[in-house]
Amino acid sequence: MKKLVLTCGLIAGGFLAAMMAWMVPLCMEGHVDMTASAIFGYTTMVVAFLAVFFGVRSYRDKTGDGTITFGKAFQVGILITLVACAIYVTTWEIIYFNFLPDFADKYAALSLAKMRAAGASAAEMVKAEKEMADFKRLYPNPLFNIGMTFMEVFPVGLIMTLVSAAILRRKATPGIGPATSAAVS
Repeated sequence: MKKLVLTCGLIAGGFLAAMMAWMVPLCMEGHVDMTASAIFGYTTMVVAFLAVFFGVRSYRDKTGDGTITFGKAFQVGILITLVACAIYVTTWEIIYFNFLPDFADKYAALSLAKMRAAGASAAEMVKAEKEMADFKRLYPNPLFNIGMTFMEVFPVGLIMTLVSAAILRRKATPGIGPATSAAVS
């Protein structure tokens, strides 16, 4: 299982890291809108976490002789997710601390400008400015930064893990060999 988890996790994490390394500079230089970047980013995460589905299916078919419980499928999927998340977070930490130490300032400025352009009220702007000031103060802290970055990607991997485990679970049917067992709904 270790080889499968590492292989699928590295594939998903490598894809996430490559897309991040490509998109972040475009977004920070203003070539790509923040909203479009977020949509692209989460779409990339869903595509990357297809490695969870294929990893669980591979484990079921090769190691489980065509059968797997929801719990075992979840275990395989969540381990793949955690490997991918570790790569994603590590990539962001390298980019942030080495190339974008002013990210929090730029992000805050872009977010506030977007609110102003949308016609936010003075009270909404004051509240948002306070929140952005807190964000800028906390974001350089590596533990806060790691936690925020992990929480960007982990929920997508968790959902893909749950969906994959539900779809791919298959119990052996008594009297029928494991490889020919029917899927249990």
